[in-house]
Amino acid sequence: QQKCISSTSNSVISIALFLTSVVCCAQGQSEFPDLEFEYSDTDKWAAELSELYSYTEGPEFALNRKCFEEEFRVHVSDKKWTELDEAQHRAHAMRLLDSLEVTAREKRLKVARAILYMAQGTFAECSSEVEVQHWMRYNIFLLLDVGTFSALVELLNMEIDNSAACSSAVRKPAISLADSTDLRVLLNIMYMMVETIQQDDPADKPEWITIKETFRTELGSPLFNNEPISVMLFGMVTKFCSGHAPHFPMKKVLLLLWKSILFTLGGFERLQSIKVRKREELGLPPLPEDSIRVIRSMRAASPPASASDLIEQQQKRARREHKALIKQDNLDAFNEKDPYKADDSREDEDDNDDNDNSIEAETFPLERDEVMPPPIPHPPSERVSFPKGLPWAPKVREKDIENFLESSRSKFIGYTLGSDTDTVVGLPRPIHESIKTLKQHKYVSIAELQIIKEEEFQKTPLSGGEEEVETCATELLYQGILPSLPQYMIALLKILLAAAPTSKAKTDSINILADVLPEEMPTTVLQSMKLGVDVNRHKEIIVKAISAILLLLLKHFKLNHIYQFEYMAQHLVFANCIPLILKFFNQNIMSYITAKNSISVLDFPYCVVHELPELTAESLEAGDNNQFCWRNLFSCINLLRILNKLTKWKHSRTMMLVVFKSAPILKRALKVKQAMMQLYVLKLLKVQTKYLGRQWRKSNMKTMSAIYQKVRHRLNDDWAYGNDLDARPWDFQAEECALRANIERFNSRRYDKSHSNPDFLPVDNCLQSVLGQRVDLPEDFQMNYDLWLEREVFSKPISWEELLQ
Repeated sequence: QQKCISSTSNSVISIALFLTSVVCCAQGQSEFPDLEFEYSDTDKWAAELSELYSYTEGPEFALNRKCFEEEFRVHVSDKKWTELDEAQHRAHAMRLLDSLEVTAREKRLKVARAILYMAQGTFAECSSEVEVQHWMRYNIFLLLDVGTFSALVELLNMEIDNSAACSSAVRKPAISLADSTDLRVLLNIMYMMVETIQQDDPADKPEWITIKETFRTELGSPLFNNEPISVMLFGMVTKFCSGHAPHFPMKKVLLLLWKSILFTLGGFERLQSIKVRKREELGLPPLPEDSIRVIRSMRAASPPASASDLIEQQQKRARREHKALIKQDNLDAFNEKDPYKADDSREDEDDNDDNDNSIEAETFPLERDEVMPPPIPHPPSERVSFPKGLPWAPKVREKDIENFLESSRSKFIGYTLGSDTDTVVGLPRPIHESIKTLKQHKYVSIAELQIIKEEEFQKTPLSGGEEEVETCATELLYQGILPSLPQYMIALLKILLAAAPTSKAKTDSINILADVLPEEMPTTVLQSMKLGVDVNRHKEIIVKAISAILLLLLKHFKLNHIYQFEYMAQHLVFANCIPLILKFFNQNIMSYITAKNSISVLDFPYCVVHELPELTAESLEAGDNNQFCWRNLFSCINLLRILNKLTKWKHSRTMMLVVFKSAPILKRALKVKQAMMQLYVLKLLKVQTKYLGRQWRKSNMKTMSAIYQKVRHRLNDDWAYGNDLDARPWDFQAEECALRANIERFNSRRYDKSHSNPDFLPVDNCLQSVLGQRVDLPEDFQMNYDLWLEREVFSKPISWEELLQ
């Protein structure tokens, strides 16, 4: 019977997913326009609020209201909540908080629902979404001020440790929404509080700003169970993945974890300001540009050629093959040609490109302004025009200058000087100019200085002095997750794999749909379609949250200390993060980005303010009118950025991209006309270009041109040719082992105080203090003390004269 229930629910979900995927595929076949997408820390506030709730949770909004009104009528007159003054609001909030401490579970849940209704903005008394959001903000600051959050954390801990609920869920054949009711209510309130408080509003009172900053500090400090709230949520993720608590509402846990990290550590703007401050403190020159602004000002390149264009190209090629060979023009005649002429012969130079060619070099109508000025109608002799400049300032590493000087010395003089970058005796004048140019663009990163400093600490553990570690939120979080960081990374990637659209439903994979499946499975086609949309949306939100968590942690750890970043990155690599992200992109990425897995009339707060229209199959198929799905494009960019972070300057990991045949997968992702996404794809293609072979480069010249136009230039980097020193046989194990040894030395020096080397501990040589120490002697010694005294002291002759000499 249990198997029947489970298989029925699975088949219903499969039908629902099939119905919605048909709709999505139909919608994904349209032309690929420019996407007006602005990358940010999060989506708009209303969108972030609505994504917390599944559509199957819809009936619970009315239940929350009912619980609140029952409590409200008992203690307050028949007035509305919005008609009371601030003192009465505070008194009722404190009453609800006191009622949370009752032992009766059902009573406690009712009170929690009443508090949730307050956090939802007492919507029954509001007439618009703006009004709901106003009362949400007011009520949430009130709830925080009376100490609700700490009480919720205690209740959440009780639910996490509720072994009866865990064992009951493990035995169930099919887990549904009802199994996680208590947890969902608590997580909903906590998420609403964190998400609302981190929103900036110029109309906030001064006391609210103080409350906000205090809450930010508390959330990132080890005040809850001697650990930051994020560590507690990570614990929930690992418990869920281990199979001990399959009823945990994982989407809500991940959303709260993401927003807690974002609120306590800060988003991309804050990361940039921390980077600027740290470079200033370390005496490094300022950043050449603000990367966020540069990317925002970039424009998308053209999409790949359509089928009709490809047929046309083939016909052109066939016509050209029949032509007789024509003698090539001499250089003078070539120089007289108009390089900007509409019928430029260069458009045919890449006709041997493969069908999924990603970017047309000559179809950059918007891009040309960035690289070349428009043509000026002058006589041919004056047709010389210079490029405006590339979007990025070029960068050079110290190692690049050393390599250039070494090769120059051995070539012209016949000897080398190691890491000396100043001695240029005997080198020709052009080499002097080259070195000067390289040094002008030299970029020293914070990470390089941190590595040098760490090497000094390892070499001189005694004379190096004590390291001053800044106790910031990032440092506290790293200390909290350090003992179990490998398990946390594996758990996040397991859930990401289960939520990826390319994953097949396996019996042994974890069930991430516990908080979306209703108690009674749908019976009509309409209900099945609605559930299908809900399940797809649920998975998309999980991918969005995990990709944002991983990217934020990697970026903050890298700024805090390079070896914290390397520790996390290495465990992601060991947990197969690179092939997992490539597997994610191995799908019709345009269909994923333009998917319409949302029913706007059911989104909170719209659904609680407006009268709901009757849903039909047509209205479900219509979806919203947006050009793309914000969360899916956000997830794709985050995953590409994570892949860049894992592989940058790591030869063995770059070779993994080559081995897993990432080039065609990444090229397909270039079809998305969004500048930021294209930039990160091109970066990943650039690092592996020299290993892909001459034929690949020859048939992908348009992609190569796009890399030249968009990606930062590293002077002396011959990425487009296969003659780099790094193109050697790669030993993944040796490279990763050397890095791992450095990370372990760093972690043990800084965090493992119990196993510190006894040879490096200070020795107390003072006779007085040594004699003054209390020594605990064993019991048998104390019992036989007289005997020991007789044998060891009295019976032995002592020659005092010899002692004195």
